[in-house]
Amino acid sequence: MKIVLPVAGNGLRLRPYTENVPKCLLPVAGKTILDWIVEDSLFLKPSETIFITGYKAEVIDEFLTRRQAWGATRTVVQGNPQGLGEAISLSLPFVNDDEPLLIILGDTMFEADLSILQGAKDNILYTFKVADPKRFGVAVTDPAGRIERLVEKPQEFVSDEAIVGIYYIRDVKALKESLRFLMENDIRTKNEFQLTDALEMMIKKGCRFRTAPVSKWLDCGLAETLLETNAHVLERNDNSSSVSAEGCKIIAPCHIGNNVKLVNCTIGPNVAIGDNAVVENSTLKDVVVWDGVKICDKNLDGVIVHQ
Repeated sequence: MKIVLPVAGNGLRLRPYTENVPKCLLPVAGKTILDWIVEDSLFLKPSETIFITGYKAEVIDEFLTRRQAWGATRTVVQGNPQGLGEAISLSLPFVNDDEPLLIILGDTMFEADLSILQGAKDNILYTFKVADPKRFGVAVTDPAGRIERLVEKPQEFVSDEAIVGIYYIRDVKALKESLRFLMENDIRTKNEFQLTDALEMMIKKGCRFRTAPVSKWLDCGLAETLLETNAHVLERNDNSSSVSAEGCKIIAPCHIGNNVKLVNCTIGPNVAIGDNAVVENSTLKDVVVWDGVKICDKNLDGVIVHQ
């Protein structure tokens, strides 16, 4: 299996936090978004993980030099982004037709059982049941759970199973052919080459797709939702019980990074503090603090404190 992570986006909705850092490297609960995604999939033992970069590509390249434990990695630059379909097509020269492919959007945090992919015979799209399907692309399934068609933002109800950005492809050759057809014939949706259009072509050609559930879909698209995700994921990375500092109160869950200096402060709940940060005479609740930041004489609640 190979894993492809498209991470070329510029994260405009998260400015100013993404002015110097790509969205996938924003800190959440003591790690970057990309750390959470990749580490949760390493048990699948991919032969290679391919990152489709674009915005701040050089920052991701430098980041990957510090992730030797991830095994074989490759970056491919999407110089003039023209949609997710184009992004995936850039990885396909490095994927064999008989090697399964797992595509995970590089800003999608989730809780799902990826172990079902080991030995899976069908193509699988992970979905999450939503209250308002009009905002999403959805999968329409038959009674056996096989996908009959994909519908983008349906105005009439056809399904509440939103496609969350995790795609397992067994029929790699058919994916290559479908994407090639779209691009050679300049078939675009909303002026972009869409992966969903290629998947729909595969379904019509007889490729078998089914859904698998995501138990939790964690949004990192806006500052407020990133903070909500931070609070949820901290339960997995809480080290507050092992941290002590004179004159300080730490309320779980929290993650305190390496070489952090805490002086006369109250930290938590739901606070993640990056490495080498300093917090003095302050109260922090529902806060993400980046590496190296110094906070003095502040009462902060529900904010991201960046460089």
